[in-house]
Amino acid sequence: MFRTLDYYFSIHSPFAFLGNEALAEIARRHEVQVVYRPVLLGPLFDETGGLPLGKRHPARQRYRLVEMQRWQERRGVAFNLMPLHWPFDPALADRLVIAAVEAGFDPGALVGRLFAAVWQRQENLAETATLLAVLQELGLPSDILVEASGQKIAGLYEENRRRAVESDVFGSPSYVLDGEVFWGQDRIELLEQALSSRRRPYRPG
Repeated sequence: MFRTLDYYFSIHSPFAFLGNEALAEIARRHEVQVVYRPVLLGPLFDETGGLPLGKRHPARQRYRLVEMQRWQERRGVAFNLMPLHWPFDPALADRLVIAAVEAGFDPGALVGRLFAAVWQRQENLAETATLLAVLQELGLPSDILVEASGQKIAGLYEENRRRAVESDVFGSPSYVLDGEVFWGQDRIELLEQALSSRRRPYRPG
């Protein structure tokens, strides 16, 4: 019997990128159905007390770069710490994932390719031409991009934010298993432990 896991993230997030392949492997190993829930981080931070990178204390900004290098080595994933086209507005790229799901496609390959575009290939995902090229490369219909720009997908993107807040999610990536939140790709090993043991979910208090 498949278990489900809600995966809250944004293509904008380097730590979601770092954990994405590890999550996919764990999902395969434990027969977990991953429910992809891209979420716009700015409004999520506003509602849950987080700060965008540029407003964090310089010590926190420096530490983030150190952590990225540590986990780059730990995960064995090469990438650019400061990509050419980052930061950017990730809304359309995030919504492209939602549109692919709504069209009946498994979004795993698309998510991986979008992450690579930002963090490894120096591509500009703020440009629709880049997103269209990614769809063509993966053999996905270009109509998905049209749908991603529409009101239906915008509504689902907002619904993901509401779900995130209701689930006590406040950052990317967050993995929610049976109501228990695992925040950060550095919690993936703890997530796998929970899957292996099939223990009851931990609750606050």
